[in-house]
Amino acid sequence: MGSSSSKEPRPKDFWSRVSGRTRSLLSAGLRSLSPPLSAGYYEELEELLISADLGPAMAAKLAADVRSRSPRTRDEAVEALVAAALAVMSKRSRELELSGDPGCVLMYGVNGAGKTTTIGKLAHRLRSQGRTPLIVAADTYRAAGIEQMVAWAERAGVAHFDGSSGADPASVVFDGVQAARRRGCDVVVVDTAGRLQTQRNLLEELAKVGRITARALDGAHYESILVLDAVLGLTSLVQARAFNQAIPMTGLVLAKLDSSAKGGAVIAIESELDMPVKLAGVGEGIDDLIPFEPASFIRALFQE
Repeated sequence: MGSSSSKEPRPKDFWSRVSGRTRSLLSAGLRSLSPPLSAGYYEELEELLISADLGPAMAAKLAADVRSRSPRTRDEAVEALVAAALAVMSKRSRELELSGDPGCVLMYGVNGAGKTTTIGKLAHRLRSQGRTPLIVAADTYRAAGIEQMVAWAERAGVAHFDGSSGADPASVVFDGVQAARRRGCDVVVVDTAGRLQTQRNLLEELAKVGRITARALDGAHYESILVLDAVLGLTSLVQARAFNQAIPMTGLVLAKLDSSAKGGAVIAIESELDMPVKLAGVGEGIDDLIPFEPASFIRALFQE
């Protein structure tokens, strides 16, 4: 079942609101760039994009692309910028592929990124779509982590399978998949242990979780999703690089994508890693996890 199978009604300006900080900076900056579109315009545009957290390389690429499209007015330049940004976004599927028996989503991320909260919201979302999720609490190194995950499972109204404190996380995941089959649950959502991207040995331990999951699922496809804190901007790109090297990811979730987020970094992250943002956390409510819509998001960033 895809992550975008349910279409929640959203206000016309929804993506403008959740990209508020970056959008305000960009819209004011783009208004201040005056025609005629001389060479100086593109230099200023590049500087503006860097300030919006796209990073120097991506800012230079987009500014060059806009220039190559030969816009004649400011409005045409903004349209060219939207087209250039959409062209570099990942073309991989933004659907969650949950066709296995059971379907499986391993959720990764550093502590504090919003992983536990996102898992609770995802389980609720899957349940509302007619699935029967089982949350597997495999963050066995933090007793509080298990307690928090259990609390979210209960809030979402879904079953949970808990590892004991200090247990091997990979074993917990293996047993959790078996428990899902026994209980008739058709999708497993796993809370892996939070790790810093600098902890190479611990990232390798998480890679072991992936290998054991593949064994438990008899080689069937599973999702490896990295939860990133959208407030961190390009710092999240450093995290994504490290996690993706240790455990190839199938997609991203942007947590805390609200008015304080540094939304421009999304473009650089997707382009460099060819890794699609599949879902976005846009508030604190249990329903505030929604499919990411790149076209709506990009237009909200650059257009008034």
